[in-house]
Amino acid sequence: MAGGHERVTEAMTNEGTMEHIRMTREGAVGLITIDRAKRFNAMDVATAQDFRKAGLQFARAEDVRCVVIRGSGGVFCSGADLKYVRDKGSTTDFDYLQPDGAGPPLGYGESFKQVLEYIHSAISEIRRAPKPFIAAVDGIAAAGGFGIAMACDLVVASERASFEWAYHKTSLTGAESSTFFLPRLVGLRKAMELVLLNPRLSAREAKAAGLITAVFPTDRFDAEVLALANRIAAGPTRAYAVTKALLNQAAGVDQLDYHLDEELQQLARVADGADFAEGLAAFFEKRSPVFSGDPPPGHPPSDVPTSFPIA
Repeated sequence: MAGGHERVTEAMTNEGTMEHIRMTREGAVGLITIDRAKRFNAMDVATAQDFRKAGLQFARAEDVRCVVIRGSGGVFCSGADLKYVRDKGSTTDFDYLQPDGAGPPLGYGESFKQVLEYIHSAISEIRRAPKPFIAAVDGIAAAGGFGIAMACDLVVASERASFEWAYHKTSLTGAESSTFFLPRLVGLRKAMELVLLNPRLSAREAKAAGLITAVFPTDRFDAEVLALANRIAAGPTRAYAVTKALLNQAAGVDQLDYHLDEELQQLARVADGADFAEGLAAFFEKRSPVFSGDPPPGHPPSDVPTSFPIA
């Protein structure tokens, strides 16, 4: 976070087994730090697995009454690691897909699936958890990082934070719960604006749009986040849990797991197409992409869903 040094009173026993996810405790507050700053806190399979593990452990720990998710190095999170996707993972991640461990031969859909399945599972745990989760955004929250933040119960940001949809920059559809929560938070018209025009919102703009809860000064961000988390942790945890479940029900969050699966399938399909290959190449070449609009292989132009069946 923004230069603070919280007093860690207890470390989870499995922290040493996680390379890029740190789990720490401050009293009854659990802190999950995405610590892969060299890749803008983007996640490969191992990081996504550990993120899910951390969320699950804190969600089910009786003595943890509030959880904070944050990033290191002045970045919150940018979702799935596009370099990892471009390289089609590591041989250990894809051994079961190809005998030589090289990953899927065509397209990038399977590479995305390996990462997103764990991130989506973590998001599902966040929403089901019988305690509040706070996203503490210092720096950029883009694409999957945007989605993870929106899935939390509260979102607080430093003054230097920013929020961006970003998926369409590489011709991706939304995932990580972003298409589920965005219209619920800001309304359909504003959601379409953020998706189609893709503005990068400052923390103040995000708060005005209804995306986040509060904005704190950058130099006091750590202290303000912990004060808020400790305040919630000292509250009526059981009452919070029941109220969260009731609000989830009222907002249709019982459909979240179904929607996450649809997000995964649709993004994986699009990632197998020529436009994503072009978007990915343009991203790493630092140029503007030239999209053709052609459908992915095996899908005619008319094969674009206009709605999805209710689970």
